[in-house]
Amino acid sequence: MTDRPLPVPDAVSAPYWAACARHVLTLPRCSQCATFTSLPDETCPHCHSLDPRFSFEEVSGRGQVRTWTVIRQSFLNGFDVPFLLVDVQLDDQPHVRMIGRLLDGPETPLQLGDRVVVAFEDVTAGVSVPAFALEKAA
Repeated sequence: MTDRPLPVPDAVSAPYWAACARHVLTLPRCSQCATFTSLPDETCPHCHSLDPRFSFEEVSGRGQVRTWTVIRQSFLNGFDVPFLLVDVQLDDQPHVRMIGRLLDGPETPLQLGDRVVVAFEDVTAGVSVPAFALEKAA
C-alpha cells in the first residue's frame, strides 16, 4: 500500500481515471461547444453551458514544456524528493495545459519547448496518474 495521496474519482471524473488506469490519456470534451478542457466540472469553462455532458476522448498526450520546477521538499507523504514537475502545452489541444512529473528525473536538463509525451505512474494496483517523459528523437 502506498502512502501517496490517491485520486478520488467522482461521477464526473470516473471515466478519466479509468482510462488512466489503462495508460490511456483522455480529456473531457463539451457536448455543446466541442472544446476540450483539462478538468471536467459542472459547467463548461469555455461556453459556460450548464449541461456540458462531457465525453472523454483519447488524445495523443504529446506536447511541449512551457515551464518546470524541481520540488525539493514535499508536504505530502509518499513523494520521494526531489522530483521535477513540468507544465505542458498539448499539441493537439493547444489551449489545454497539464502539469505532471517528468519521469526522466529531477536532474534532467530542460529547455523551453522541449518535446514530451504522456507516460503513466502506477501508484497502486488499478491506479495510475499521468506524467511525462522526454520524447526521444526519431
